[in-house]
Amino acid sequence: MAAGSGETPLCIACIQMEPIFGDTAGNVERIIRLIDEAADKGARLVVLPELCNTGYVFNSRAEAFALAESIPDGPTVAAWSAAAKKRDLYIVAGIAERAGERLFNSAVMIGPDGYIGTFRKVHLWGDENLYFEPGDLGFPVFPTPFGRIGMMICYDQWFPEAYRTCTLRGADIVCIPTNWVPIPGQDPKREAMANIIAMAAAHTNSIYVAAADRIGTERGQPFIGQSLIVSYTGWPVGGPASSDRQEIVLATVNVSDARRKRRWNDHNQVVRDRRPDQYDNDL
Repeated sequence: MAAGSGETPLCIACIQMEPIFGDTAGNVERIIRLIDEAADKGARLVVLPELCNTGYVFNSRAEAFALAESIPDGPTVAAWSAAAKKRDLYIVAGIAERAGERLFNSAVMIGPDGYIGTFRKVHLWGDENLYFEPGDLGFPVFPTPFGRIGMMICYDQWFPEAYRTCTLRGADIVCIPTNWVPIPGQDPKREAMANIIAMAAAHTNSIYVAAADRIGTERGQPFIGQSLIVSYTGWPVGGPASSDRQEIVLATVNVSDARRKRRWNDHNQVVRDRRPDQYDNDL
């Protein structure tokens, strides 16, 4: 690629899978195989679901604590780091984090040179409030050779402030490990509300969104799949995946377009046109 061309091509993979609850070693082994499969198809950035190494539906805080690991020196991050180094790629994946006596629903970002950073889920959903602490790291954005990456987890994307914070911090891509569940009022003939939110956020912020969901039913809780990769235009370029099958959703995007094509016409650019002086930030 010629210098100064403004092109930053990147193949993204969202891995949709069904973790087996409590089988951390087995889940990690399967995840590594799926990462290898995605890499064989050209992926340089791989996104995995929320809590993908343990499963999601904990019966108690003690159970969650027993399955959680420290970051970055736990065995799961070590295995993912080895895979990232071997395949020369970047991984964003969900994991239960143990930090002293505290527990967080977290996502890690790992590159070919090892651990890069952690995001802790800010907005907890349902019984997560019984086991996890709300995230205390904000919405960090991490530089990579192909662009700047933000992270959030599942319910975080229901808050437009989360996406906008990532955008204002320079994110080109937001990666979302998620465990989407059915929500009231969903029209079965329409795309999932989670997909609609991701598409709208990508459009209104001019960023790429890569959301990897899980499938299956765990301890009575169904999950809806439908992982997808969304262009800065707001339209999917990969997926949505099925609601019930293991899949690898792939898309090759030009990361630079998230900024280069943010201008919509001679007058309007969605980030520049913000009017913070007219917004009530106290509400």
